[in-house]
Amino acid sequence: MEKRDYSFITDELREQIKGFVFDNRMQNAGRLVACGDGVLTIEGLTDVKNGELIYINGGKYALAMNLEERRVGAILLGDADDLSGGDLAYSTGRIVSVPVGEALLGRVVDALGSPLDGKSKPVCSEYRNIESPAPSIFERSKVNEPLYTGIKAIDSMIPIGKGQRELIIGDRQTGKTAIAVDTILNQKGKDVICIYVAIGQKASGVAKLINILNERGAMEYTVVVAATASYDAPIQYLAPYTGTAIAEYFAYNGKDVLIVYDDLTKHAVAYRALSLLLRRPSGREAYPGDIFYLHSRLLERSAKLSKEKGGGSITALPIIETLSGDISAYIPTNVISITDGQIYLEEGLFNSGVRPAINVGLSVSRVGGSAQEKAMRKVSGKTRLDLAHYREMVLFSRFGSDIDAATKAVIDKGERLTEAIKQPQYAPVSMTDTVITLFISMNDLLKNIPVREVTDYIKGFLNYFHLKHGKAGDEIASSGNLTDENEKEIFAAVKEYEQRIK
Repeated sequence: MEKRDYSFITDELREQIKGFVFDNRMQNAGRLVACGDGVLTIEGLTDVKNGELIYINGGKYALAMNLEERRVGAILLGDADDLSGGDLAYSTGRIVSVPVGEALLGRVVDALGSPLDGKSKPVCSEYRNIESPAPSIFERSKVNEPLYTGIKAIDSMIPIGKGQRELIIGDRQTGKTAIAVDTILNQKGKDVICIYVAIGQKASGVAKLINILNERGAMEYTVVVAATASYDAPIQYLAPYTGTAIAEYFAYNGKDVLIVYDDLTKHAVAYRALSLLLRRPSGREAYPGDIFYLHSRLLERSAKLSKEKGGGSITALPIIETLSGDISAYIPTNVISITDGQIYLEEGLFNSGVRPAINVGLSVSRVGGSAQEKAMRKVSGKTRLDLAHYREMVLFSRFGSDIDAATKAVIDKGERLTEAIKQPQYAPVSMTDTVITLFISMNDLLKNIPVREVTDYIKGFLNYFHLKHGKAGDEIASSGNLTDENEKEIFAAVKEYEQRIK
């Protein structure tokens, strides 16, 4: 039998083996040890990083929060159904990201970008990490453009600029959310994208707010990120970072964005719950030591960007709820120190019928003044002084029954000014109307009007002014200035109007 030569096969195998590159495909894995209240304990995962996304068998995801020598503490993103001890967990090498883009406008999504409005999933071409570094000093520019809220008291005395972080603080049921909603409504037609982040709110309250935005055509330029009270603490913790990631997409594309965090008190409580479950050491009021960093790394991402970075801006309105007006509590003082000013709402003013119930003495804007229009700056300084003087005289007059003529004049003027800056909810006022209202109050042109008739008088006068002196109103709106000619025309219009209503 003829012997065959198979050496060519051996030679070919040698060639193939020589070119083979060994690739270690072993994946970093661990095993689930415990699961409860949205917190997981995992053994293994030696190479996982803080904030990294972890995949768990069965299609679940978690976020690494605690890195110990032998174990990893993680928060579960979703429900704990079908999870049990022994399940395998794998590191993914990436952090949580959410879909961002124009497709989110008019939508209601959760903290992971999934739709909550019954519509199909928004088709977004881009994803953005929920945690990202704040812009550096050189990537920022000066806050020099006003962002009008449509609320007379705020736009005149506590002005907000695009790129500012202005805290809204007060007890529950004092109108904090109402101010934020009015500000969103006032951005209609002003090319400002609005993002409302609901953290730990009642689902019925969020649904009511969405209906209001829909009815007034504000959802066209608004994104609602909802992590209501029914959601677990991990989702409530992530919600504001998700909202900021969406805002950053628009800001880095040259848009102006307004973001409302409602509210950061509940956000801090959710983070405290997670920290305690992760067995982190607690400090003051049982909050963990990094509670300041929780909010500082969030709010520092709001800024006016330089032209090189797109020239957009993120204006933040964080909301903090106080207990019995105590603004010196732990979380309020933390957030006050991070933000560029605060709008303080007082329960006493709210109950006495002053709406919005803004305490002008305790409220301040640290950068908004440089962003004010000249016309507004001209009338607002005197207004604030008159109001402060009035509040002081009211307290002084309680000590005795005899009031001299000068004190009575201050009180009478202050009462009319207080009435002039009152306004109902969902009724934003333009910059021009605010300037005219404060001008006639400042110049004591309301002294002959009974206090209870001031609101109706101003409403009627503004209608008359725009009808008969519309050109002057347009000049104030376009130039942002109140000239001597404009002032003379307002004085003349007041005389004409008074003759007409007599």
